[in-house]
Amino acid sequence: MENPKPVKVALIGNPNTGKTSLFNQLTGLTQKVGNYPGVTVDKKQGSCKLSATKTAIITDLPGTYSINPTSVDESIVLKSLLNTGDKDFPDIIVVVADVENLKRNLFLFSQVKDLEIPIILAINMADQIDRKGISLDVETLQKELQTDIVLISARKNIGIDAVKKAIENCAEASITQPLCSINHKIDEDYFEKLKEVSSNHTLYELWLMITQNNFPATISEEEKKRLLEFTQDVSKVKRYQHKETIHRYKQINDILKRTYIVDHSKAKDLRSKLDRVFTHKIFGYVIFFGILLLIFQSIFDWSTAPMDFIDATFANFSEFIKINMAPGVLTDLITDGIIPGIGGVVIFIPQIAILFLFVSILEETGYMSRVVFLMDKIMRRYGMSGKSVIPLISGTACAIPAVMATRTISGWKERLITILVTPFTTCSARLPVYAILISLVIPEKKLLGIFSLQGFTLLSLYALGFATAMISAFLLHKTLKVKSTSFFVAEMPNYKLPSLKNVVFDVLEKTKAFVLGAGKIILAISVVLWFLASNGPQSYKDVEQNITENVAYKNLSSGEVQQKIAAAKLENSYIGIMGKSIEPAIKPLGYDWKIGIALISSFAAREVFVGTLATIYSVESDDENTSTIKERMRAEINPDTGEKMFNLPVGMSLLIFYAFAMQCMGTLAIVKRETKSWKWPMIQLFGMGALAYLASFITFIIFS
Repeated sequence: MENPKPVKVALIGNPNTGKTSLFNQLTGLTQKVGNYPGVTVDKKQGSCKLSATKTAIITDLPGTYSINPTSVDESIVLKSLLNTGDKDFPDIIVVVADVENLKRNLFLFSQVKDLEIPIILAINMADQIDRKGISLDVETLQKELQTDIVLISARKNIGIDAVKKAIENCAEASITQPLCSINHKIDEDYFEKLKEVSSNHTLYELWLMITQNNFPATISEEEKKRLLEFTQDVSKVKRYQHKETIHRYKQINDILKRTYIVDHSKAKDLRSKLDRVFTHKIFGYVIFFGILLLIFQSIFDWSTAPMDFIDATFANFSEFIKINMAPGVLTDLITDGIIPGIGGVVIFIPQIAILFLFVSILEETGYMSRVVFLMDKIMRRYGMSGKSVIPLISGTACAIPAVMATRTISGWKERLITILVTPFTTCSARLPVYAILISLVIPEKKLLGIFSLQGFTLLSLYALGFATAMISAFLLHKTLKVKSTSFFVAEMPNYKLPSLKNVVFDVLEKTKAFVLGAGKIILAISVVLWFLASNGPQSYKDVEQNITENVAYKNLSSGEVQQKIAAAKLENSYIGIMGKSIEPAIKPLGYDWKIGIALISSFAAREVFVGTLATIYSVESDDENTSTIKERMRAEINPDTGEKMFNLPVGMSLLIFYAFAMQCMGTLAIVKRETKSWKWPMIQLFGMGALAYLASFITFIIFS
């Protein structure tokens, strides 16, 4: 007997209701992340075994307060519920509500219920009912809402089996009835005429089509034409929307009066006391700074051992391949191109995973929302919305999703400014560059006997990026002639212990995205660099003969001669010629042609800098005592001065260059997509590049 088709389930809910926690509990490790068709927004799906014979495909839709969208994320929910012809159109909707904010959550529920799709209400944080002094009559509420209700605690894995059972039972149910009869409460004649437009869609679907100007493919041109006639009187549509909202909340209030009671005298809540501390106008900033310092101390202290292990492992693996494979082009490609290139990414997994771990914990506990609130007043002074904090903080992971996160900002000027300055915040792609340069030029000392000087340097670079973003935002606010008005609304969720499952999934997903995304670029570039470094014009081919015949090298050992040949070949290779051509321009910054090659290649993505140097030094060096990338960089000598190339002036100059330069083609592409113009990404590319050059030149002069 064939297994029945999986039930298609969509999870919908307000932000901070625990929707993602429920998704994680239902799907576990079966999750897949893609994009919605035509929109660069994450689409999470996963499979769930309901019983021995039934499975479900769970889709986690973006959080929304209603299906009247005000942002790109929210519009996805509307499109998903209106496009009945889509292959992923849900058979069942599970609306996730927070027991403390049931009134607001039920507004979204009532809208979805009126679409007449089978629906389940999962009331989350049920374990908090007694602590919050809440009394809930579930049986009566089920009758009033005409739906199955399941009490759950997604974080504690309570009620998950009941949700699966409810989904299985609901799959057998018929189409549900609407909750709110808006036609009788607003204008019966108007809605009766609207209903006559199409028999294939519910009344509320037709109403949403005209109020949101969103027409699915299932609507014919004739039906669309008739629907557009209802939009002619804009004031009437807006007036009826307002009446709809009032009617829904009135009905919800009437239902909750009979089923939901909150006795604050019985509540045992520390939230208000904690908020007074974490959002304090002085201590709030001190605590936030202290947390950041702790994060960056941990990034260096905890990651040292695993990074050294990974670095040595790749070096030993490369040496093993050299010994056990026959000499030739393929061996050179693997040992000097592919392995160093991949190693240049993998080595930084510990640091990136630690960064994502802390960010995930801060989000899970609810503290990140307090940071958003704390920084709101500061943001407004610099011409940005309070919501700009979210992209700026997200930018510490990656600028690409951070730029996309600006879609929640309603004012165009505030959104544009946020898009333009977000790349200044230190992303995870800069972290590999910072980490290796700091370890080379900053000594392992303790400040006040407690704080690591290396960790403090990293924190200073993050602070420099954020400060530059704020100054740039202020200048753009004063110079951009764009009129715009926006309002800031932020929800403060309850404080919660972080869910281990959510944190692990978040860290794994983001680390995997970084490694795979960066790895593809770096591997491709490493192979190209190896080819360019292993081939050249006639001068390259004559290197070995010229050196072996040179009288000056007669007294050198065979190993020293081979080292001379390798260095001369690299200098005369195609990539060496490229580096030499830009050396006059970068010499004032303290860089040589090898660093120049790394700068050129890293314009595709910043993290390529380390992989490029790994490839270059692998091709150049045959010295077994400098097998790891860090040791090769530490041993590199400046032929003009006879001193180490990566000394304090050069290291600090490079750190400042990478702090300011726009070196990410992916970010430029997404800025073009979001602004619908090449003007703004070009301003970013050349403006940030000029700032990086000037700042690194000044830094090199000062430290010299």
